Amino acid sequence: MRAHSCLLHFILMPVLLVSVFGQNDKNQSSDKVAGTLPTLSVFAQETANKRPVTTYESPISNLDFDPRVDMQSRNMVEAQGDLNVRGGIFEETGIQLGSATLLDPQTGHYSTELPIAPEMLGEPDVLTGAGNALKGFNTTVGTVSYKWSEITKRGSITAGGGDHNLNFQRIHNAWVGRYGDSEDWSWGAEIESSRSESDGTISFGDHSLDRTSGRIQLLGPDSQTDLVFGYQDKFFGLPGMYTGNEAANRETEDIQTRLIVLNHHLEYDSASFWEASVFHRRLSDHFILRRDNPTFYQAFHETEVNGVAVSGFHGLNAELGFNYSGHLTSDQIETTSAVPFNKRDYYKLTLVPQYKEFLNDLETVTFQAGASFDDSNRDSSKISPIAEIRWKRSNRVFGSEDLYFSYAETTQVLGYTALAQALGFTGDPNLRRGSSRNLELGYETSNSKWKFSGAIFKRWDDDLVDWVYDAANNRSAKHVDIETYGFELIASKSWQNFQTIGSYTFLQKDENYGDPNITRSIYALNFPEHRATLGLIWNPISAIEVRLDNEWRKQRKTLDRDQGPHKLLLSHIAASYYPAQIEDLELFIAYDKPWDEDFQDIPGTPGRGDQFSLGGTYSW
Repeated sequence: MRAHSCLLHFILMPVLLVSVFGQNDKNQSSDKVAGTLPTLSVFAQETANKRPVTTYESPISNLDFDPRVDMQSRNMVEAQGDLNVRGGIFEETGIQLGSATLLDPQTGHYSTELPIAPEMLGEPDVLTGAGNALKGFNTTVGTVSYKWSEITKRGSITAGGGDHNLNFQRIHNAWVGRYGDSEDWSWGAEIESSRSESDGTISFGDHSLDRTSGRIQLLGPDSQTDLVFGYQDKFFGLPGMYTGNEAANRETEDIQTRLIVLNHHLEYDSASFWEASVFHRRLSDHFILRRDNPTFYQAFHETEVNGVAVSGFHGLNAELGFNYSGHLTSDQIETTSAVPFNKRDYYKLTLVPQYKEFLNDLETVTFQAGASFDDSNRDSSKISPIAEIRWKRSNRVFGSEDLYFSYAETTQVLGYTALAQALGFTGDPNLRRGSSRNLELGYETSNSKWKFSGAIFKRWDDDLVDWVYDAANNRSAKHVDIETYGFELIASKSWQNFQTIGSYTFLQKDENYGDPNITRSIYALNFPEHRATLGLIWNPISAIEVRLDNEWRKQRKTLDRDQGPHKLLLSHIAASYYPAQIEDLELFIAYDKPWDEDFQDIPGTPGRGDQFSLGGTYSW
């Protein structure tokens, strides 16, 4: 689709939908809709849709429309999605559950493998700058952080299907009760099972996914303890999935992920808390280069990661306190690639004291300054400073304001693939620890009906590792120094029966590979210079809800994109009907990627095609 046509659709879509549904009767209620399918919150959810079109829902579903992150997917987000923040690459970004960052030691491609029901987690919080430096682990740009939700008594069963022989089913149930005779303590348990299969939206883009997860919870007046188990088995294919050669290679991947997490959160002394997490994660991966000739080349990898993490804040008095976090992680890999070692231990300790000045009853200024210490038994150690000053004002009538300025340094050791030798991929066992410096100014204001946030930042990535091609078309891992600068604006507004969230992000990079033979970057220079998102939710009547997510981007022009589009318009349209005759029943339809375009998230790797699906959910 031509660029001007994409932009026209993006601008006109809200107008078209308003003209179709018109204005609502102000006396109509949307309580039934809101009670069945949670609506967008101006304080939490950053997209209109939560359920995907192409498979069952997962914690990362619809993150490709989240204004704070950039998901570059292969086949679809739930199959394989590279998670990027502010122009960084997937290996610079982490996923955190409670206090624990789930490290993917192989490549970072599998950080988003979360075999967990989305009901078990809260809305994702994207940590950057000082927040990422304090709480993140082995991540230099950002961390997508999830908190464990409180179990509520509920259940649902979902079934649906669509074109391309798509069919999916899902069941979830949760129980709660008092713990003994106490009114302050309760227990909860939940379990879910989900599956999905399809021939795929493009040829040889088929998938078959299965997930089972469960959780036990003990809830006290000031504490929450969760024990979580999850297993997911995924098979999916895509031509040129990792090699970028779709004509020759019809690639497939088969991944099994097992996860066990024990998490405890305790609040004390009114303003203090601590949280501890222990986890075990094992991921098995079987990659086939050509499905019509599996023995031509195939690779096996199995990674095991065990870790313990703690984080918290301890207030000494109303003015003084300190933030802290600690991580200890050990990994192990079994692989058909030639790696220089197959075991590694990581350590991180962070201490950030703070002082809070009360200007008056409504305004405070908080000063934070501290450092992190990172070490590994395979790499050198590094101390990284962290500093932030934050002004806050709270007003019951006009809402709240939050202004901050921060400087933070972070560091990271590399995954095994960058250090290894494999067919078509030349790693380097001598690659160094990378580091990043981030300078950021941000502002946020909100009340019960609207919210606005903005940030301007500059980041210096030193010794970042990128996968590149040289003049002879050889692919290898090389160091690069990059300066990234940009700004982001996010705004949301809620009316009685209409909600919207929009964003705009601008990014620029100045890179130095130090090697004139490098001609193409696979990941580091694959970013949007301009990106806008728009999410909308309407309740035209109490029984109908319409949700729309849009993304428009202009990708940086590179040699790889000379043969394909560098602009994209992506949309996800969904509607739900709640019949009055059958309480707690939702019938839904959805359409993903309706516009005719062939943008590639990763150059050389085909993007997904359009998908229509429909189904129903019965809740209790």
